[in-house]
Amino acid sequence: MVAALVGDPARSNMLTALMTGRALTATELAHQAGITPQTASSHLAKLEAGGLIAQEKQGRHRYYRLTDPDVAGVLEGLAGLAARAGHMRMRTGPKDPALRRARVCYDHLAGDLGVQMLDSMKQQRLIRQRKQDIELTAEGERFLAKTLQISAEALAHPRRPVCKACLDWSERRHHLAGTLGAAMMTRFTELKWAARDAAAGSRVVNFTRNGEKRFAALFGNANGGG
Repeated sequence: MVAALVGDPARSNMLTALMTGRALTATELAHQAGITPQTASSHLAKLEAGGLIAQEKQGRHRYYRLTDPDVAGVLEGLAGLAARAGHMRMRTGPKDPALRRARVCYDHLAGDLGVQMLDSMKQQRLIRQRKQDIELTAEGERFLAKTLQISAEALAHPRRPVCKACLDWSERRHHLAGTLGAAMMTRFTELKWAARDAAAGSRVVNFTRNGEKRFAALFGNANGGG
């Protein structure tokens, strides 16, 4: 069911646009997919019925977003499968290297730097990972509180794990999702180490020069490969 919904190029493009974590209107999603608003409405109805997106009304407008971060994780994994099979539909261009280096996957850091961060956290024993199960260690809790002012208590959520492995489509290894991944991305933005690309529909995350230095100090060389 999910594969059939995602397999359509127009629906795939709309879902990819929603992986920025922002809510978008049907008109905006139609533009992202390169289809008419009428056709977009039909596709959106199918995606909503399939439980992949939800809508909320604000004033005269209806906004659509992914139902939860797990949907983004599934889409990221399917994108990796498509890339390996030679069926990747993502538009390439000047932004492609930047997208692969650092991007947002719904609300957490993905791409080369996202994978690098998770690898570094494992090496520093801030987290323990067994297959896809990740656990924040006591040392990790102290590290987060000291370096990023993120408390373990603030990470608790009734329906979302603190740590989760998300398969990165470009690196084909895992990056960090869950409430911790989201909190770290938020903190990077608050500290002005990184900022989302201003272009509509862009998932690119740009690190400042200072942000790269700070990131590298915590998680290794930010200019290195993943």
